[in-house]
Amino acid sequence: MQEHIFSTYAKPDTLFVRGEGVRLFDAQGADYIDLTAGIAVTALGHAHPHLVAALTEQAGRLWHLSNVFRIDGQERLADRLCAATFADRVFFTNSGAEAMECAIKTARRYHWSKGAPERIDILTFEGAFHGRTLATIAAGGQAKYLEGFGPKTPGFTQLPFDNIAAVRAAIGDQTAAILIEPVQGEGGVRPAPWSFLRELRALCDEHGLLLIYDEIQTGMGRTGKLFAHEWSGAVPDIMAVAKGLGGGFPVGACLATEEAASGMTVGSHGTTFGGNPLAMAVGNAVLDVVMGDGFLDHVREMAKVLRQHLAELADSYPDLVDGVRGEGLLQGLKARIPNTDIIAAMREERVLAIGAGDNVVRFAPPLVITADELREARGRMDAALSRLAARPARAASGG
Repeated sequence: MQEHIFSTYAKPDTLFVRGEGVRLFDAQGADYIDLTAGIAVTALGHAHPHLVAALTEQAGRLWHLSNVFRIDGQERLADRLCAATFADRVFFTNSGAEAMECAIKTARRYHWSKGAPERIDILTFEGAFHGRTLATIAAGGQAKYLEGFGPKTPGFTQLPFDNIAAVRAAIGDQTAAILIEPVQGEGGVRPAPWSFLRELRALCDEHGLLLIYDEIQTGMGRTGKLFAHEWSGAVPDIMAVAKGLGGGFPVGACLATEEAASGMTVGSHGTTFGGNPLAMAVGNAVLDVVMGDGFLDHVREMAKVLRQHLAELADSYPDLVDGVRGEGLLQGLKARIPNTDIIAAMREERVLAIGAGDNVVRFAPPLVITADELREARGRMDAALSRLAARPARAASGG
């Protein structure tokens, strides 16, 4: 019963009681192939034994410490993240939105510490999604998320996606940073051209701006590299990560260079639960797997398989599907009919997908998925689309 829960989600009709690998099981025992991974969260699938063992062992020793004390798992995870990335400093959070808040504060505080407190404006891009706090909905700029919450938090300007001329024209004396998702997830599984990221890096260097990446959805191996921006060679100054970092446990992090983090001094930011021992145990366990030999090779191979299956479905049902887009194991079908119809039909065939902007059906399966499991999912998706194709025609949705 859900009568006491906020009505902020459409009420689902399926109750899952167990998960194993890429499958979820409902109360009747039916299995569903999960191509959502909790929106790119359960990167190692459900009940991964290494994560279960790490969490169970830590739960028997120590759950919580205030950040006024040392937390050994936090120090280890920070060291490992910095060794694997551009970063020198890490601030741990509980979620992606909190990681983005830290990134925004870090950028503004950097310029304040350099004697330029007026530099607070952050340039973002149309279609972006950066979280649900007042600051992050302002950063995303989408009207449907801003409606009803009062004045938009100042300091954010949305620009056309992949338009370097518009970015250059928008830079002014108050500009602090540029913020972008290497692949827009909620915005329609829309990759930024790697050349565009390189151009943004050059603009930031030219004007003394900070480049911020939102890799909350695209990080932790989702595109076949540890972080999606690595494909471009354009490194950020600050990066927000979460979702797959905890494999299903609430973990987020804001990564930054020493220079970018130089304004974040004692007392300037804080968290009660961020970086707690339980979260750090799981985060380290996730890194054990994702950075293991051959893991990212597997992701890249499975990405090819998924892309091929989706392309075949698009070719087979041109009246329903307009094409395929995405990177790695973050892929989308651009629908010609309402994407909700396709998602519902697939759910009836016990394969789970989610919606995204621009009328896209989004797929973000666990990174451990196999070719056989993808083949089985393709069969179920084909059955769903076949049933839809047999229906009387109805108007396509614009979003």
